[in-house]
Amino acid sequence: MRRILLALAVVLVGSLGVVTIATADESGRVTEAVVPPVLEPPATLAYAPGGDASGVDPRASATVSVKDGKLDDVTLTGPDGKAVEGEANADGTEWSSTTELAFGATYSWSGSATGRDGAKVPVQGSFTTLKPNKTVRGTINIGDGRTVGVAAPIRIQFNDHVDDRAAAERALSVETSVPVEGSWGWLPDEGGGSRVDWRPREYWPAHTKVTVTADLFGVPYGGGKYGATDVTSSFEIGRSQIVKADATSHHVVVIRDGQQVFDFPASYGLDSDPRRNTRTGVHVVTEKFAERRMVSQQFDYDVNMQWAVRISNNGEFLHAQPGTVSVQGSENVSHGCINLSPANAKSYYDSVLYGDPVEVTGTNVPLSARDGDIWDWTLSWDDWKGLSALDS
Repeated sequence: MRRILLALAVVLVGSLGVVTIATADESGRVTEAVVPPVLEPPATLAYAPGGDASGVDPRASATVSVKDGKLDDVTLTGPDGKAVEGEANADGTEWSSTTELAFGATYSWSGSATGRDGAKVPVQGSFTTLKPNKTVRGTINIGDGRTVGVAAPIRIQFNDHVDDRAAAERALSVETSVPVEGSWGWLPDEGGGSRVDWRPREYWPAHTKVTVTADLFGVPYGGGKYGATDVTSSFEIGRSQIVKADATSHHVVVIRDGQQVFDFPASYGLDSDPRRNTRTGVHVVTEKFAERRMVSQQFDYDVNMQWAVRISNNGEFLHAQPGTVSVQGSENVSHGCINLSPANAKSYYDSVLYGDPVEVTGTNVPLSARDGDIWDWTLSWDDWKGLSALDS
């Protein structure tokens, strides 16, 4: 049997990695072939937003990514010369900003990436964020660390009109330490600005911890207006204190954590004059004053009253009134406020929190939106939910 000889020789020629392959066939004849070198690809960069982009949403993350290579270093610099915070992924192929950008600002890329071919490619370029026609600021009515009553609504008050209420509402959230059902409701603009309240379905559970987050920066409100800044607040619901104020009883009963703690003789608004009736409905305590000047051109009085607790912006207070002590507990003669003796008014004043409910019953005139600032509880739950800008 004829022996078959096979030979293989590989020779590297030159610095470019040219490969020559020599082979021998059965007869021993040698042939040579040159194989082209395998070249590694260079790095290719991609940017989001793209190069020289304008009108960029400042809430969006700015990203640079590399194909066929790794990022060496990346810096995104703002107009103030400071680097924007960001981080790369685990394999070094993408870098993203991790903080919000500013309105109407130009940001520049710098750094480099190394391709699989060993060559460096510069990270470079710039983009510009959008410039609003106007920024609109929102504020939360309950500050950090406060303790409030069980009927306190959460309010975001804007300093201008918000057209796109749905966009604004989607940026709002409420977290609670125990499950609480609630909903946002948009109220008529006041003072030229929009306002939205979050109300629980029922009164807050006592001692609930609440965190409100309003991620409003950069939210488009319509008409070239955008949210100016994010706002947050963390607070706590206090003990449950509910005032049962039945005008037909001529008394005020205070229930704290399910137990009666006070039963005060009182005088409500004059029954025979609808203008002077105390309004029936759930009022909410908003302020209290050790002494408060009360003026009415309609009824021609200008007096100072002690231990005054405001329960509506229509002028209704619980306050001390020495002049009606003789009829407190038997007649309703006031101009709409709930009169108590000085001692009883002081006891109630000392016990009260912002957001405590005062449930007035037994009069012929209901509390309504025109009567004051907080009328959230005058609506049924279904009607309240109907004030949301989002589909339920």
